[in-house]
Amino acid sequence: MANIAIDSVKDRTFDAIVIGSGASGGWAAKEFTEKGLKTLVLERGRDVVHVKDYPTTNLYPYELEHRGEMTFQDRQRNPIANRCYAYREDSAHFFVKDDEHPYIQDKEFDWLRGYQVGGKSLLWARQTQRWSEYDFEGPARDGFAVDWPIRYADIAPWYSYVERFVGIAGNKDGVATLPDGEFLPPYPLNAAEDHFRKTVDNRYKGRHVISARCAHLSQPQPIHIQQGRVQCQNRTLCQRGCPFGGYFSTNSSTLPWAQKTGNLTLRPFSVVHSILYDKETGRATGVKVVDTNTKDELEFYAQVIFVNASTLNTNLILLNSVSERFPNGLGNDNGLLGKYIAFHNYTARISAEYDGLLQYKTDGRNPAGGGYIPNFRNVTRQETDFLRGWAAAFGASRQELRDTGGVGTNLKDGLLQPTLSNWRIHSHMMAETIPKESNRVWLDNNKKDAWGVPLLHISVAYDDSDWQRRQDYYDQMSEMYEAAGFTNIQTADDNRRPGNDIHEMGGVRMGHDPKTSLLNKWHQLHLCKNVYVTDGACMTSTATQNPTLTYMAFTARAVDHAVNELKKGNL
Repeated sequence: MANIAIDSVKDRTFDAIVIGSGASGGWAAKEFTEKGLKTLVLERGRDVVHVKDYPTTNLYPYELEHRGEMTFQDRQRNPIANRCYAYREDSAHFFVKDDEHPYIQDKEFDWLRGYQVGGKSLLWARQTQRWSEYDFEGPARDGFAVDWPIRYADIAPWYSYVERFVGIAGNKDGVATLPDGEFLPPYPLNAAEDHFRKTVDNRYKGRHVISARCAHLSQPQPIHIQQGRVQCQNRTLCQRGCPFGGYFSTNSSTLPWAQKTGNLTLRPFSVVHSILYDKETGRATGVKVVDTNTKDELEFYAQVIFVNASTLNTNLILLNSVSERFPNGLGNDNGLLGKYIAFHNYTARISAEYDGLLQYKTDGRNPAGGGYIPNFRNVTRQETDFLRGWAAAFGASRQELRDTGGVGTNLKDGLLQPTLSNWRIHSHMMAETIPKESNRVWLDNNKKDAWGVPLLHISVAYDDSDWQRRQDYYDQMSEMYEAAGFTNIQTADDNRRPGNDIHEMGGVRMGHDPKTSLLNKWHQLHLCKNVYVTDGACMTSTATQNPTLTYMAFTARAVDHAVNELKKGNL
């Protein structure tokens, strides 16, 4: 019996364990396995195999029972999921339903999740922007949060490393607040978008309108062909899963790459309960897992553990990893674990019309979505009453108009002879929020989920500075719209709750000082060096950029460090 037990432990022992298989977890798996480490990837949801498990990817609208819309009954059952723009009939199977993993909203918060292999990398909006030096310097310069322990120079080569593998379409724009990267050909701005770009360039110093940078293969390179991916077909059906691998996802890229090494073990249906800690060595020894379906408990062991469960679940796992040494959660001597949660404020939109350039029309689909306006507020100096700033998406299109007012032949003619509208101009804000101690998550003392894990309390809210940034967006964008000759300018609040941006960050923030942060400059827990966190939980501040590219670059850099430390015997 002893030998059986020993063999069982041996079978459950690896060089590295990665918790989560989303964008950052997939990168951890790729990097560890390429470097020769036997790696276990744990995913709490089901397996999703590229192409095979995209059931709606090639369906026509008429083949969807409700033409893509969710039913009234589903909206009633799943109000949180239904508030997400991507939750539709063709993609609902990639979303966690409201009753499948409940949480406690001490303040209104939309926690949008994808529990399957690949996580939300199957659903993300694919917008990719580098942080700049100004963003990493922000907290130290402006006096909020704590100083980042790294700067742009530390991460720049890793941005390049990730971009070349992922495939990013974009221009070399020469914008200091949004550094250029390793780009495939960009998706061009259309006539009205380019008109706005020229207006802003001519009238405003330090403001820019660029073609949005996105993780789409506009022109695949040999490294992408080796992954089995081909050129983006511009279908803009990305939320269904792309059978061409035209956009980056864990399922089409990093996990298959890791599997080819022979060093990957993927275990879906594995809810990570907690991380196991040995107070004698001061190191984590492994993880405790609950089988999603059977509820059986198992333990897996490794020399190094990467926690990439997605921001709030990463906080949950660490908070639940209690021991005699860490009664309040792993590495949580300072009591800051779960605090300083931040996100992006997407509550503002502005629309308009333009009656110029009517000799042009839009043709085809742009997977990049149009233009992007990098942040220009409070970049080098404090110039407003609020800290930090906002970025914005920007786009323009013309719609076909059909006269449906006729009867018989007149109706037929009206339908078959459409006219084009004026240009419809649209934009939405992507504003930074300031990390606050009051924005936090913690575990319930009594209520547990179906797998015996305490339910997560979420208390996250906007504050007055968020509304100041929003008003500034309205004011500045309206002024720029007017300068471009746009008319019928209308601002709108889309009433998004915190979390609906799906960019939650923080709770396990990086910093120099163990008294004010949880992670060091290499993403190691200050107090448990063989546990790394490289998903959104590690973020000290949020900047305005879409964050996924940064998570992936952080992960590649951290794995490189971890492997080197293992070789030195430091872990």
